[in-house]
Amino acid sequence: MTTPFIDLKTQYIENKSSIDAAIQKVLTHGQYIMGPEIEELEAKLAAYVGVSHALTCSSGTDALVLPMMTKGLTRSDAIFTTPFTFFASAEAITLAGGTPVFVDIDPDTYNIDPKSLAEKIEKISNEGILTPRGILAVDLFGITANYDEIQKIANTYNLFVIEDSAQSFGANYRGKKACSFGDVGTTSFYPAKPLGCYGDGGAIFTNDSSMHQEMISLRVHGQAHSGNKYDNTRVGLNARMDTIQAAVLLEKIKFYESELQARNAIADLYSARLQEYVKTPIVPNEQTSVWAQYSIQVPDRKKVCNTLQENNIPFAIFYPTPIHLSTAYAELKYKPNDFPVSESVAGKILSLPMHPYLKEEQIETVCDTIINCLAN
Repeated sequence: MTTPFIDLKTQYIENKSSIDAAIQKVLTHGQYIMGPEIEELEAKLAAYVGVSHALTCSSGTDALVLPMMTKGLTRSDAIFTTPFTFFASAEAITLAGGTPVFVDIDPDTYNIDPKSLAEKIEKISNEGILTPRGILAVDLFGITANYDEIQKIANTYNLFVIEDSAQSFGANYRGKKACSFGDVGTTSFYPAKPLGCYGDGGAIFTNDSSMHQEMISLRVHGQAHSGNKYDNTRVGLNARMDTIQAAVLLEKIKFYESELQARNAIADLYSARLQEYVKTPIVPNEQTSVWAQYSIQVPDRKKVCNTLQENNIPFAIFYPTPIHLSTAYAELKYKPNDFPVSESVAGKILSLPMHPYLKEEQIETVCDTIINCLAN
């Protein structure tokens, strides 16, 4: 039985009539840019997360860049984030004018470690070269970071907080939804995300009306609020979401909660079979995961990967190279062993097929293959 890593085809087939009708509606009215579906989606997203404002945009990366553009960052401004994430988290800081400063991760959640965060902020403050300005916390693999502790630290040092929820839209943290923490939350609707569109897309969430208004302008080339597209009050981006993507998301959000229930059931099956053999994911108390990935740690990853490949079972490695060791940030002069937890996890992490349409026999096949490999 073929086991897709992510099964968007089955999802579409099962919801074809409603998705096709939504796309056809856009084709009929012809408002492909900033059509009525955009405003409708933004209202639904804001209500789902529980914030005052949601702003759709062209990608999860632009969702990070836009709020940071409101901060007037310079290269002397330090924004603290994790090196164990997709490159866009750090890249967005650089694109917005700041300097990323990396902080090691918690070994169980893979999210930024609050104790290390406080230590790094104090160190940077004492050095006096960079000025601490903000924290970009990443919610990795489907669970949120520890925002109670992160916000306390931010308050102590007067820093803004941006929540990168590209992988955790819909997760819960102590009674609140992901994207509702800090000054602003962001997410991605890249097709492979738990809630994905059929191209690129993202969204920004905030209760700050002034920031929301500024980002509306920045999203369309810094256009004035008068609506005159040739009256530009600031330098912005071309960061609008296409109307067709909004139409797709309006349909997919209707069955999103049922898909999250399926993802959690699948994760439970994986963990029940694998927890005696590998390090399985840990979801902290009072939190839920949307299981953007189901990621295990294995000591001999190459051997397990080869075995999975031989049995035609797909897998992925997120992320083999922590960002501080990437070529793009060589100028920051980080070295191996600067962030030992991130580097250790990067050498052992392995993500297994995860989507709401996995069958129990497919899960059993994946687990049996891994267990037999480790036993031999």
